[in-house]
Amino acid sequence: MDSKLANPTPLGLISFGLTTVLLSFANAGLIPAEAAIFAMAFFLGGIAQTFAGIMEFFRGNTFGCAAFTAFGAFWLSLFGIYLLPAIFPAVDAFKTANLNVLGIWIGLWGIYAFLLLLCIFKGGRILSFVFVTLVIVFWSLSAFYFTQSPAILTFAGYLGIVCGGSAFYLGTAIVLDETAGKKILPY
Repeated sequence: MDSKLANPTPLGLISFGLTTVLLSFANAGLIPAEAAIFAMAFFLGGIAQTFAGIMEFFRGNTFGCAAFTAFGAFWLSLFGIYLLPAIFPAVDAFKTANLNVLGIWIGLWGIYAFLLLLCIFKGGRILSFVFVTLVIVFWSLSAFYFTQSPAILTFAGYLGIVCGGSAFYLGTAIVLDETAGKKILPY
């Protein structure tokens, strides 16, 4: 591996973490769902995380590439699901998504996160925690779309804050360790 290449993992984790926390604040009912969330989903969650995944590809990290590029695409598609109907109201294919379809869509992301979890279960504790909580968040959101239960959405929101905060912590810890040249924070 070329030592001149920066470690893209913190970028991917921090992009995922911050975007997840912001959206989860809305899901928990703590803030309104508004443009700042969708902008962050597009630029930080979507573009920056996809960029981190492409960088992982060049470093030979299959897991990082698969996780970050896929979840970057998740954020971009979420942006599209909510904003394409407003941008192209006359296009029938871009009408507001059916709640059952959204339930299946987010449930499939939960399956993908679970399969990634199986790949890293013996890895670091914080990364495993991020994926365990992510799986529960995705499946809770899937249940919300099928039931429209506000309690399930609120639960998913608060757990998403924990999940995103954990990813942000891990990404920051890696940056601190690599900058200092020694272990600073546990993970």
